[in-house]
Amino acid sequence: MAGLIGIRGLALAFTRDGTRTTVLSDLDLDIVPGEFLAIVGASGVGKSTLLRVIAGLVPPSAGTVTVSPPEPGRRAVALVFQDSRLLPWRRVVDNVAFGLEKLRLTRAERRRRALAALERVGLADLAARWPFQLSGGQRQRVALARALAVEPHVLLMDEPFSALDALTRESLQDELTRLRRASGQTVLFVTHDIEEAVHLADRVVVLAGKPGRIVATHALAAPQPRDRTDPAVQEAAQRIRRDLADPRRLPA
Repeated sequence: MAGLIGIRGLALAFTRDGTRTTVLSDLDLDIVPGEFLAIVGASGVGKSTLLRVIAGLVPPSAGTVTVSPPEPGRRAVALVFQDSRLLPWRRVVDNVAFGLEKLRLTRAERRRRALAALERVGLADLAARWPFQLSGGQRQRVALARALAVEPHVLLMDEPFSALDALTRESLQDELTRLRRASGQTVLFVTHDIEEAVHLADRVVVLAGKPGRIVATHALAAPQPRDRTDPAVQEAAQRIRRDLADPRRLPA
Protein backbone atom coordinates (compact mmCIF):
# COMPACT_ATOMS: atom_id res chain seq x y z
CA MET A 1 0.00 0.00 0.00
CA ALA A 2 1.36 3.41 -0.95
CA GLY A 3 2.26 5.62 1.97
CA LEU A 4 0.71 9.01 2.69
CA ILE A 5 4.00 10.06 4.28
CA GLY A 6 7.42 8.66 3.43
CA ILE A 7 10.54 9.58 5.43
CA ARG A 8 14.00 8.58 4.20
CA GLY A 9 17.33 9.24 5.89
CA LEU A 10 15.90 12.12 7.91
CA ALA A 11 18.28 14.10 10.09
CA LEU A 12 17.87 17.37 11.93
CA ALA A 13 20.61 19.44 13.55
CA PHE A 14 20.86 22.99 14.80
CA THR A 15 23.63 25.31 15.92
CA ARG A 16 23.30 27.42 19.06
CA ASP A 17 26.06 29.53 20.60
CA GLY A 18 28.55 27.93 18.27
CA THR A 19 27.63 24.37 19.27
CA ARG A 20 26.04 22.03 16.76
CA THR A 21 23.50 19.54 18.13
CA THR A 22 21.98 16.69 16.15
CA VAL A 23 18.43 16.02 17.33
CA LEU A 24 17.33 13.31 14.89
CA SER A 25 19.43 11.02 12.71
CA ASP A 26 18.91 8.39 10.02
CA LEU A 27 15.13 8.06 10.30
CA ASP A 28 13.17 5.94 7.82
CA LEU A 29 9.41 5.71 8.30
CA ASP A 30 6.20 5.24 6.29
CA ILE A 31 2.66 6.12 7.33
CA VAL A 32 0.00 4.30 5.30
CA PRO A 33 -3.67 5.24 4.79
CA GLY A 34 -5.94 4.45 7.70
CA GLU A 35 -3.11 3.71 10.12
CA PHE A 36 -2.88 4.99 13.69
CA LEU A 37 0.85 5.26 14.33
CA ALA A 38 2.15 6.32 17.74
CA ILE A 39 5.69 7.52 18.43
CA VAL A 40 6.95 7.13 21.99
CA GLY A 41 10.18 8.16 23.67
CA ALA A 42 11.64 10.12 26.53
CA SER A 43 11.35 13.89 26.78
CA GLY A 44 13.84 15.65 24.53
CA VAL A 45 14.38 12.73 22.14
CA GLY A 46 12.90 14.67 19.20
CA LYS A 47 9.31 13.39 18.97
CA SER A 48 7.67 16.80 18.68
CA THR A 49 10.46 18.01 16.42
CA LEU A 50 9.73 15.16 14.03
CA LEU A 51 6.08 16.23 13.78
CA ARG A 52 7.13 19.80 13.01
CA VAL A 53 9.40 18.58 10.24
CA ILE A 54 6.56 16.54 8.74
CA ALA A 55 4.22 19.54 9.02
CA GLY A 56 6.73 21.70 7.14
CA LEU A 57 7.36 24.01 10.09
CA VAL A 58 11.04 23.01 10.38
CA PRO A 59 13.26 22.04 7.41
CA PRO A 60 15.30 18.83 7.76
CA SER A 61 19.09 19.02 7.72
CA ALA A 62 19.31 15.87 5.58
CA GLY A 63 17.03 13.29 4.04
CA THR A 64 13.55 13.67 2.60
CA VAL A 65 9.95 13.87 3.78
CA THR A 66 7.40 13.10 1.07
CA VAL A 67 3.78 13.94 1.80
CA SER A 68 0.96 12.91 -0.52
CA PRO A 69 -0.56 16.07 -2.02
CA PRO A 70 -4.13 16.83 -0.95
CA GLU A 71 -7.19 17.22 -3.13
CA PRO A 72 -8.72 20.71 -3.53
CA GLY A 73 -10.40 21.83 -0.33
CA ARG A 74 -8.24 19.60 1.88
CA ARG A 75 -4.85 19.77 3.53
CA ALA A 76 -2.14 17.14 3.50
CA VAL A 77 -1.62 17.36 7.26
CA ALA A 78 -3.10 19.16 10.26
CA LEU A 79 -1.31 19.50 13.58
CA VAL A 80 -2.95 19.38 17.03
CA PHE A 81 -0.61 20.79 19.70
CA GLN A 82 -0.21 20.08 23.41
CA ASP A 83 -2.31 23.15 24.19
CA SER A 84 -5.40 24.16 22.25
CA ARG A 85 -4.02 27.47 20.91
CA LEU A 86 -7.51 28.87 20.42
CA LEU A 87 -7.88 32.51 19.45
CA PRO A 88 -9.58 34.21 22.41
CA TRP A 89 -11.25 36.86 20.23
CA ARG A 90 -13.03 34.26 18.09
CA ARG A 91 -16.05 32.22 19.04
CA VAL A 92 -15.73 28.43 19.00
CA VAL A 93 -17.15 27.97 15.50
CA ASP A 94 -14.89 30.69 14.12
CA ASN A 95 -11.84 29.08 15.75
CA VAL A 96 -12.70 25.83 14.00
CA ALA A 97 -13.21 27.66 10.69
CA PHE A 98 -9.86 29.43 10.98
CA GLY A 99 -7.90 26.65 9.29
CA LEU A 100 -10.31 26.69 6.34
CA GLU A 101 -9.70 30.31 5.39
CA LYS A 102 -6.84 29.53 3.01
CA LEU A 103 -8.67 26.75 1.18
CA ARG A 104 -10.64 29.00 -1.17
CA LEU A 105 -13.99 27.98 0.23
CA THR A 106 -17.06 30.17 0.50
CA ARG A 107 -17.96 31.52 3.91
CA ALA A 108 -21.04 29.32 3.96
CA GLU A 109 -18.96 26.21 3.20
CA ARG A 110 -16.42 27.12 5.89
CA ARG A 111 -19.18 27.46 8.44
CA ARG A 112 -20.82 24.21 7.35
CA ARG A 113 -17.56 22.28 7.70
CA ALA A 114 -16.76 23.93 11.03
CA LEU A 115 -20.16 23.00 12.46
CA ALA A 116 -19.85 19.46 11.10
CA ALA A 117 -16.45 19.08 12.77
CA LEU A 118 -17.86 20.34 16.07
CA GLU A 119 -20.67 17.81 15.73
CA ARG A 120 -18.09 15.03 15.31
CA VAL A 121 -16.41 15.94 18.61
CA GLY A 122 -19.69 16.44 20.45
CA LEU A 123 -19.55 20.22 20.81
CA ALA A 124 -22.08 21.48 18.27
CA ASP A 125 -24.13 23.05 21.06
CA LEU A 126 -21.13 25.15 22.16
CA ALA A 127 -20.42 26.70 18.74
CA ALA A 128 -21.32 30.24 19.87
CA ARG A 129 -19.27 30.22 23.08
CA TRP A 130 -15.94 31.95 23.65
CA PRO A 131 -12.82 29.92 24.50
CA PHE A 132 -12.73 31.23 28.09
CA GLN A 133 -16.13 29.63 28.66
CA LEU A 134 -14.79 26.11 27.97
CA SER A 135 -13.09 23.54 30.16
CA GLY A 136 -9.62 22.26 29.28
CA GLY A 137 -11.04 19.11 27.74
CA GLN A 138 -13.54 21.10 25.69
CA ARG A 139 -10.79 23.39 24.38
CA GLN A 140 -8.82 20.36 23.20
CA ARG A 141 -11.94 19.02 21.49
CA VAL A 142 -12.24 22.35 19.66
CA ALA A 143 -8.60 22.10 18.61
CA LEU A 144 -9.28 18.60 17.31
CA ALA A 145 -12.36 19.83 15.43
CA ARG A 146 -10.27 22.62 13.85
CA ALA A 147 -7.83 20.00 12.55
CA LEU A 148 -10.58 17.65 11.35
CA ALA A 149 -12.37 20.47 9.50
CA VAL A 150 -9.59 20.72 6.91
CA GLU A 151 -10.02 17.00 6.16
CA PRO A 152 -6.28 16.21 6.37
CA HIS A 153 -4.73 13.14 4.82
CA VAL A 154 -2.81 12.71 8.09
CA LEU A 155 -3.76 14.10 11.49
CA LEU A 156 -0.60 14.94 13.46
CA MET A 157 -1.09 15.03 17.24
CA ASP A 158 1.63 16.30 19.58
CA GLU A 159 0.86 14.98 23.08
CA PRO A 160 -2.59 16.59 22.86
CA PHE A 161 -3.93 15.17 26.13
CA SER A 162 -0.83 15.49 28.34
CA ALA A 163 -2.00 18.60 30.20
CA LEU A 164 -5.41 17.18 31.12
CA ASP A 165 -6.50 15.36 34.27
CA ALA A 166 -6.57 11.56 34.12
CA LEU A 167 -10.33 11.15 33.69
CA THR A 168 -10.56 13.77 30.94
CA ARG A 169 -7.51 12.29 29.22
CA GLU A 170 -9.03 8.80 29.15
CA SER A 171 -12.34 10.20 27.91
CA LEU A 172 -10.64 11.99 25.01
CA GLN A 173 -8.55 8.93 24.18
CA ASP A 174 -11.75 6.92 23.84
CA GLU A 175 -13.34 9.72 21.80
CA LEU A 176 -10.37 9.76 19.43
CA THR A 177 -10.67 5.98 19.00
CA ARG A 178 -14.36 6.36 18.14
CA LEU A 179 -13.71 9.16 15.65
CA ARG A 180 -10.91 7.27 13.97
CA ARG A 181 -12.93 4.04 13.67
CA ALA A 182 -15.87 5.96 12.18
CA SER A 183 -13.83 7.89 9.61
CA GLY A 184 -10.72 5.81 8.87
CA GLN A 185 -8.62 8.90 9.58
CA THR A 186 -4.86 8.37 9.39
CA VAL A 187 -3.21 9.55 12.63
CA LEU A 188 0.40 10.13 13.68
CA PHE A 189 0.36 10.54 17.46
CA VAL A 190 3.32 11.57 19.62
CA THR A 191 3.29 10.74 23.33
CA HIS A 192 5.61 9.93 26.22
CA ASP A 193 2.80 7.87 27.79
CA ILE A 194 3.32 4.23 26.82
CA GLU A 195 -0.11 3.13 28.06
CA GLU A 196 -1.73 5.82 25.93
CA ALA A 197 0.20 4.62 22.87
CA VAL A 198 -0.78 0.96 23.23
CA HIS A 199 -4.40 1.89 23.96
CA LEU A 200 -4.72 3.94 20.76
CA ALA A 201 -2.30 2.76 18.11
CA ASP A 202 -2.06 0.08 15.43
CA ARG A 203 1.73 0.44 15.47
CA VAL A 204 4.11 1.98 18.00
CA VAL A 205 7.52 3.32 16.99
CA VAL A 206 10.08 3.69 19.77
CA LEU A 207 12.42 6.67 19.45
CA ALA A 208 15.52 6.74 21.66
CA GLY A 209 19.12 7.89 21.89
CA LYS A 210 20.95 11.15 21.31
CA PRO A 211 20.46 11.83 18.49
CA GLY A 212 17.06 10.23 18.36
CA ARG A 213 16.67 7.17 16.16
CA ILE A 214 14.06 4.46 15.74
CA VAL A 215 15.13 1.53 17.94
CA ALA A 216 12.01 -0.67 17.75
CA THR A 217 8.60 -0.97 16.12
CA HIS A 218 5.66 -2.85 17.60
CA ALA A 219 2.52 -3.90 15.71
CA LEU A 220 -0.49 -4.16 18.03
CA ALA A 221 -3.03 -6.79 17.04
CA ALA A 222 -5.59 -6.31 19.84
CA PRO A 223 -8.90 -5.12 18.32
CA GLN A 224 -10.35 -1.67 18.99
CA PRO A 225 -11.80 -0.45 21.24
CA ARG A 226 -9.28 -1.82 23.73
CA ASP A 227 -9.66 -2.64 27.39
CA ARG A 228 -6.89 -0.91 29.34
CA THR A 229 -6.76 -3.90 31.72
CA ASP A 230 -6.39 -6.49 28.92
CA PRO A 231 -3.24 -8.55 29.69
CA ALA A 232 -2.22 -8.41 26.00
CA VAL A 233 -2.32 -4.61 26.07
CA GLN A 234 -0.37 -4.49 29.32
CA GLU A 235 2.23 -6.90 27.95
CA ALA A 236 2.69 -4.72 24.86
CA ALA A 237 3.35 -1.76 27.16
CA GLN A 238 5.94 -3.79 29.07
CA ARG A 239 7.76 -4.71 25.86
CA ILE A 240 7.97 -1.07 24.84
CA ARG A 241 9.12 -0.10 28.32
CA ARG A 242 11.93 -2.69 28.07
CA ASP A 243 13.01 -1.24 24.72
CA LEU A 244 13.36 2.20 26.29
CA ALA A 245 15.18 0.89 29.35
CA ASP A 246 17.68 -1.42 27.58
CA PRO A 247 20.88 0.54 26.84
CA ARG A 248 21.87 -2.06 24.26
CA ARG A 249 18.94 -0.88 22.11
CA LEU A 250 20.16 2.71 22.10
CA PRO A 251 22.16 3.86 19.09
CA ALA A 252 25.72 4.96 19.82
